[in-house]
Amino acid sequence: MFHQRVISGLVLCLAAASAWAAAPAPSICVWDPIGRGGQIFDGARSYALAMQAQGVEVTVKPYIDERVAAEDFRVGQCDGLLATSIRTKSYNAVTAALDHGGAVTIVRDGRIDLEASYQVIQRAMQALASPAAEKLNVQDRFEIGGIVPTGALYIMARDKEIFKRGFAGSRMPAFDDDKVQAYLIAKAGATPVSANIRNFVTLFNNGGVDVVFAPAVAYLPLEIYRGVGSKGGVSRFPLAFTSLQLVLDRNKFPQGFGLKSRQYWVSQFDTVAAAVRKAETTIPAQTWVDYNADEAATFVAQQRELRVELGKQGFYDKQGLKFMKRVRCSVHKAASECGSNAEIDW
Repeated sequence: MFHQRVISGLVLCLAAASAWAAAPAPSICVWDPIGRGGQIFDGARSYALAMQAQGVEVTVKPYIDERVAAEDFRVGQCDGLLATSIRTKSYNAVTAALDHGGAVTIVRDGRIDLEASYQVIQRAMQALASPAAEKLNVQDRFEIGGIVPTGALYIMARDKEIFKRGFAGSRMPAFDDDKVQAYLIAKAGATPVSANIRNFVTLFNNGGVDVVFAPAVAYLPLEIYRGVGSKGGVSRFPLAFTSLQLVLDRNKFPQGFGLKSRQYWVSQFDTVAAAVRKAETTIPAQTWVDYNADEAATFVAQQRELRVELGKQGFYDKQGLKFMKRVRCSVHKAASECGSNAEIDW
């Protein structure tokens, strides 16, 4: 009887392996605003090769339009989606918390500590890539297969004076699929202008909006510098830190694939972060708009209050906020927020 059970088990294992081998390779929709020749898609191809070395064939498909990529994933044309957290947060609200305002930002002595802020991202990625964190990565049949940091999110303006007079009445791009953005624009007293990730830079460059929010990696490739011109500026204080997130349909990948995938992207952190930091040097020194220590302290406090408010209103995931606060405080234990239970006890 024992031998029969062993043989039956082996047969089932072989049958499962045969089924995976016979099935078509799972595909991943990859958003890259540059397309097939962009750095994001190039990174996705390297990822596919790495997964092939792990024994899983994966095909990657480039999309210039993020909306189309997300829709193709939704209807099953792809088995995975690599896109901004704006598109992926409906599949996992916990990991989306990395991109929330101030969730990663470390301020020391009145200045942004970018090194420490990137350390928060790295520690969050490492924690999420541990076997014990599987529950945080899984929502229904979907699983986060990795996070790709894309850098600090800056306010880029056509006129530097806007940073002095404030944003009330200014025109801001409002993505139709981002309810939080719409809420924040209204809270700032600004005027929303309907936009999407394909046309918001065109709107900015043509004067249709007064500011845009983008990481430094977009400044040259998307030609944001044209809208900034000689009168504009880029705020040195980041609103948040951005990422691309990889969502997988668990039914289309072998068991355990998600963990291997997350661990691969963690292994790429130093390379990706170096490229992101290098992009910040492409913004001319005279274009940056600095802030003082009092402004930094005020802004950090406002962001913290806003996260709590948005968490209570259901815009932000409370578990995600709790996770990110613990990571922040592991990097900067002396921060004043680490002495309170805000974002921990809901």
